[in-house]
Amino acid sequence: MKLRFATVALLAGTAALAACKKEPPESLPPEPSPTTSAPTGPAQPTGPVLGTQAHFENAVNGRNVIYFDTDRYNIDSADMAALQTQAQYLAQYPNISITVEGHADERGTREYNLALGERRANAAKNYLVSLGLAANRIRTVSYGKERPVALGSNESAWAQNRRAVSVVVN
Repeated sequence: MKLRFATVALLAGTAALAACKKEPPESLPPEPSPTTSAPTGPAQPTGPVLGTQAHFENAVNGRNVIYFDTDRYNIDSADMAALQTQAQYLAQYPNISITVEGHADERGTREYNLALGERRANAAKNYLVSLGLAANRIRTVSYGKERPVALGSNESAWAQNRRAVSVVVN
């Protein structure tokens, strides 16, 4: 009796599963067509986000760095033009502050280069302040020769490392 019941149950289960088998459709639905209507929400801005270093560099056309001659910290005409561009940006966005980083090349002692980097950063800050920016929006720091952008002991590398860099403070 048990064997007969098990056989009937097995056949019934197989029949039930066979009845559930789905046949594939004769044709597939069409691919969704691209929408041609305009987006409903506000347009997403493209490019760097306001208040970021990327936005600042983009707005000043990469002129966030000024360069100096050997053992000098004076602002020349090319530096003035770059700093004027930075001042225009900062005047347009009064909530943005910057740090001016002073750098030196590898020649000289650590102490000398830290002092020279500080004079370079302060020279850039003082020029920006003379253009009407509030001094409390501009911080300075000297890295001396500790953060070179160009490695090498030649005039080309040294020239790239004698700089002041304006960096947005978040």
